Amino acid sequence: MTASPPVAVPMTLPDDYGRPPDRLLAWADVSARLASAPRYWLATVRPDGRPHIVPTDGLWVDDALWFGGSTATVHHRNLLADGAAAAHVEDGARAVIVEGTAGLTTPTASQARELAALSKTKYGYAAPPEAYTAELWLLTPSRVLAWTEFPRDATRFTFRRHRHARHG
Repeated sequence: MTASPPVAVPMTLPDDYGRPPDRLLAWADVSARLASAPRYWLATVRPDGRPHIVPTDGLWVDDALWFGGSTATVHHRNLLADGAAAAHVEDGARAVIVEGTAGLTTPTASQARELAALSKTKYGYAAPPEAYTAELWLLTPSRVLAWTEFPRDATRFTFRRHRHARHG
């Protein structure tokens, strides 16, 4: 679990991107956008170094992204080999990009109930809570990049400490 809210600073941008950021986004607003996003673009790295990107459903809870998927998927195999991952909300103009490490983790019974309830609310359906006690992927951010009016409010959030997920 995150010890405290992430530290927010203006993103460092090339001079030819226009004026530098002059205001910062609030973490509460960015986190709310992550929680309400219907889908995320998940980026992983293939063993030969090529990128792989796939849309996925997910749940943003306590500053981390929970998601599942078949063990036969490319992203599952990629994450087992290398947990480096990024996720992006579908909106490129009001971007939120999560960079971090994904690992398999088994939710507690309490977390499973919460994930089932959140899925039901967000997507209109959910497996029973018991289904959420299987291993799920948990993307724990090291940083989040976000903006609503690029470059004016381009903000980088850096996490001081985060939970650790088990890898492959």
